[in-house]
Amino acid sequence: MHSVNEAEIQNFSKDSAHWWDETGPFAPLHQLNPARLSYIKAQICNHYGKDEKDIKALKNLSVLDIGCGGGLVCEPLARMGADVTGLDADAQAVGVAKDHAKENRLEIDYRAESAEKLVDEKTRFDVVLALEIIEHVNDPDNFVKTVCSLAKPGGLVIFSTLNRNPKSYALGIVAAEYVLGLVPKGTHDWNKFIKPAELSKMLRVAGAEAKDLCGLRYNPFNKSFTLDKHDLDVNYFVSAKSN
Repeated sequence: MHSVNEAEIQNFSKDSAHWWDETGPFAPLHQLNPARLSYIKAQICNHYGKDEKDIKALKNLSVLDIGCGGGLVCEPLARMGADVTGLDADAQAVGVAKDHAKENRLEIDYRAESAEKLVDEKTRFDVVLALEIIEHVNDPDNFVKTVCSLAKPGGLVIFSTLNRNPKSYALGIVAAEYVLGLVPKGTHDWNKFIKPAELSKMLRVAGAEAKDLCGLRYNPFNKSFTLDKHDLDVNYFVSAKSN
């Protein structure tokens, strides 16, 4: 079964031309990028014993970004020296990503296909990212298994998603979509949000071991996100080791 939800893809593809517009429909992802890149780099460097201060800290590491969109995460990782593959079911987003990478003279392998296709090809990566995507797929359990199967044994898998509780409904749906207008209405379905314990269990079933959890807090005054190890109530990361 493919994890791709066609309705979700259509919802995002209508805005695909605006991936790199920092004030457009994907503005929250631009605001989120500094914090999430900080987390991702730190986790990768810690896992592989790399020097976080090195400008090319991710050299000789292969990284797969599932649901890469226009390449907001892929490009910085490529600049850090990683061998990056970006995957998205939205062919328009992949087209935008390819054009932007070419403009910036970055070599990134972008593919408009499903994660399951890569599994069939028996491709494996040192790091697999699934950022803000699990809440949009058809079958989260199978999706986690797919993601983990794309990591090399002992590799690193990083998810980011939204918790499911009254606070996340208030902030992730009501405030984000209706009050602050951070994202278009209907972007998220609160019922598809996933609790950290649920995601950790999915990872165990998939043969991976959760090794780090970290939350994200949004500051509406300066429109920025900060990492917070103690606040997993709304947005959060899970970093896991593939067995």
